[in-house]
Amino acid sequence: MNRRAGRARGPVNHRCVPRLIVGRDGLEAYGDGDGLYAAMLESIAGARRTVCLESYIFADDEVGRRFAEALARRAREGIEVRLHLDAAAWLVWGSRSLRRFLKSSGVWVRWFHRWSWREPLRYNRRDHRKLLVVDGECAYIGGFNIHRESSAAAVGERCWRDTHLRLCGLPARQAGLLFEAFWSGRSRWSPARTATASTALIPTPSQGCRNRMRRVYGKLIGAAREWIAVTTPYFVPDRPMQRALLAAAARGVEVRVLVPAKSDVPVAAWAARAGYGALLAGGVRIFEYQPRMLHAKVLLADGDWATVGSANLDYRSLWLNHELTVLTRDVPLCAVLGRQFDADLAVSREVDLGRWRRRAWSGRVAESVGWAARRWL
Repeated sequence: MNRRAGRARGPVNHRCVPRLIVGRDGLEAYGDGDGLYAAMLESIAGARRTVCLESYIFADDEVGRRFAEALARRAREGIEVRLHLDAAAWLVWGSRSLRRFLKSSGVWVRWFHRWSWREPLRYNRRDHRKLLVVDGECAYIGGFNIHRESSAAAVGERCWRDTHLRLCGLPARQAGLLFEAFWSGRSRWSPARTATASTALIPTPSQGCRNRMRRVYGKLIGAAREWIAVTTPYFVPDRPMQRALLAAAARGVEVRVLVPAKSDVPVAAWAARAGYGALLAGGVRIFEYQPRMLHAKVLLADGDWATVGSANLDYRSLWLNHELTVLTRDVPLCAVLGRQFDADLAVSREVDLGRWRRRAWSGRVAESVGWAARRWL
């Protein structure tokens, strides 16, 4: 990856990660929703035994309906189809008619953490994972929800920029076991060993470690020798994570963080900007992606390690939500993700510390509000 900020290496289209099969695990990277959705629907259409889909958002729109019809069709053909959705997200993006359609077609539908007056606090912990497993042979994991905002065909140039992976072989089989465990209520179950020598699936929270992803991030940042590249839509690291980033910059590691210029959750953006001052002063470079909403969750370290998944670098992902992330040291995949980071950086604007210190008082007030609410965003 080019270490010079804003200079992409090679003719990489900033709009999408190129689809690339790499490594023994058959990993493929997707950065545009239409390409990903087409691949997922093709896999669903080719299923021979089972289709297991888990998503935070499954919207009642043209994208969600396409998936609902594909799932219903396979269920009517005798394939076992299970759909696990977050209850809170469904209240916002789902509908009764879509639920009736799915159930009447034979799709097994389950909602995670429906509201309960007996256990109201559990409602705050959401299933934020995005996972599709077909026949236990191929799996899709990443940041894409199933909604029109991620489809250029539906919304045009303003579609969200995101990243997703397709895995085959042992990682896919482990993904199937993770779905099965979560479906049956064993939400903290995790594999006893890594999928392969180069790829591991990291569910959080997991048995014996509530904040496992936070520890993984900490180790990668702490072990980096040359550079760290973080892409996240909601950048609200807790104090220990901020200290890890600052410590990396202090020892000469180039630390660059890419966030959206305009967030779909303004309060989360306020909370993020509340921490800019200390990070910028400590040598961490922050860039705001200009073209559209950035929703990808990727961390790269030295071109040797990468994480891609559903976990943001914020309190909710690191402490509350159920997340699923792929940790890999597959060098070709790290390279393509690095080129994508360079390309995204080329259409981003770096936050200048001097200008930041001269920002308007209204911005400072908003940041205080966001920071006070950071644990609930």
